[in-house]
Amino acid sequence: MSASIFEDGFSSDRLFNQGYSYTYDDVIFLPHYIDFPTDSVHLASNLSRRVPLSIPCVSSPMDTVTESHMAISMAALGGIGIIHSNLTSSEQAHMVRSVKSRRVPLLSSPVFKSPSDRIQSDDVFDASNPYVLVTESGSPNSKLLGYVAGKDWVKLGDKEVKIYDYMVNCTDFTVPWSYDLGAIGEYMEEKKRDVVATVRDNEVVDVVAKEEVERIKGYPKLGVGTVGPDGTWRVGAAIGTRESDKERLEELVKAGVDVVVLDSSQGNSIYQIEMIKYVKKMYSSLDVVGGNVVTVSQAQNLIQAGVDGLRVGMGSGSICTTQEVCAVGRGQATAVYKVASIASQSGVPVIADGGISNSGHIVKALVLGASTVMMGSFLAGSIEAPGVFVYQNGRRVKKYRGMGSLEAMTKGSDQRYLGDTAKLKIAQGVVGAVADKGSVLKVIPYTMQAVKQGFQDLGASSLQSAHDLLKSSVLRLEVRTGAAQVEGGVHGLVSYEKKSF
Repeated sequence: MSASIFEDGFSSDRLFNQGYSYTYDDVIFLPHYIDFPTDSVHLASNLSRRVPLSIPCVSSPMDTVTESHMAISMAALGGIGIIHSNLTSSEQAHMVRSVKSRRVPLLSSPVFKSPSDRIQSDDVFDASNPYVLVTESGSPNSKLLGYVAGKDWVKLGDKEVKIYDYMVNCTDFTVPWSYDLGAIGEYMEEKKRDVVATVRDNEVVDVVAKEEVERIKGYPKLGVGTVGPDGTWRVGAAIGTRESDKERLEELVKAGVDVVVLDSSQGNSIYQIEMIKYVKKMYSSLDVVGGNVVTVSQAQNLIQAGVDGLRVGMGSGSICTTQEVCAVGRGQATAVYKVASIASQSGVPVIADGGISNSGHIVKALVLGASTVMMGSFLAGSIEAPGVFVYQNGRRVKKYRGMGSLEAMTKGSDQRYLGDTAKLKIAQGVVGAVADKGSVLKVIPYTMQAVKQGFQDLGASSLQSAHDLLKSSVLRLEVRTGAAQVEGGVHGLVSYEKKSF
């Protein structure tokens, strides 16, 4: 009897060359042999040729996902954030500088007053800034004298008095910006302080409250984070392919950006190829990520132009309607496998962008050849994402919108769909809401632990190991029927409580 009768599953090459467009849910890996513990799995990877990461996680350049706070937190976790470009170039550059000036995963925008000022409204206090800092001149770069807590100001009988009369005077509540949370916590204990200010070059960067330090200490322990040669956190930024983006690029480089991502829904264009060549000519040490692409031929064109990384995905995002509206795109599992197969030959890392709803999707994307995964909706409902929480049908949610939605296009994102010169705007995305996810400082570490367990089941102790096992046909796959997908999830229950961690 032929041994092939007893063969399990298909090799990746055979499975993905049958003319079908598979999503992550369509395919399943068959388990392999385990000879190491989960903690032996290492997920270090590269975003691009010269940008290494401790974890393969990237936050998407969307205006409801990545601004300074998200990028700071992603860097603290060992990943990286890509700041969106749906704002002015000066605003985007300011966000890059904001990330580079911090070493704790916090972001405050301190309000400064002089001792002779008066606080006549509680508008200066909010949840993110419960303190007003008092300096000699009322500016961030003059001598710090004390602070006023919002909870104390509310209790004041006479709110017309000058700040000097009721501020908390202290001369030892500043710490260097490079202090980590542990060092800040120790300083607070030693000095009996409930709040400290971090200072860089005699300028206040952040106000850190004791309750914030305690909150973050309750999350999984942070590592060193994604730190560049200059000792600052790494951060990326999105740009377009228009002439004006060359000026944006210059501002971002001056701000210290570590990598730029050319943000286009269809990256195989003369505009992007010319921009790639421009970036490499003007800033040879700056990595540039091209995309989005989903085919081998698209990838080859951008690789030949000189990209340092490729972003893969078209129409696979939860708020993207490109495949429905334009009838182009590709199932994300097939797209990642095909592009990664050709990109690996040139040493170009692949970013799997879109379609990530759970840790299993991350495992599939990485094993199929991606070096990192880019997440939008997965992170959009977090504390660190832009926007405010609201209640919708009794659930706490945040707005999440596609960059192809008409709402986002009115702010300038139509450029990524090559529609900024069109008289009629056609939406390729929607506006929605996502549930409160809590902090990414908790969500991502637990997710990465689940990914490690997936790698262990596959007998892969690293991304390179997984890629080698796939290429050698040791790892096998099968296509799941609709019934198999249902069976693979929660089913047959009247009700259940869903908790990820």
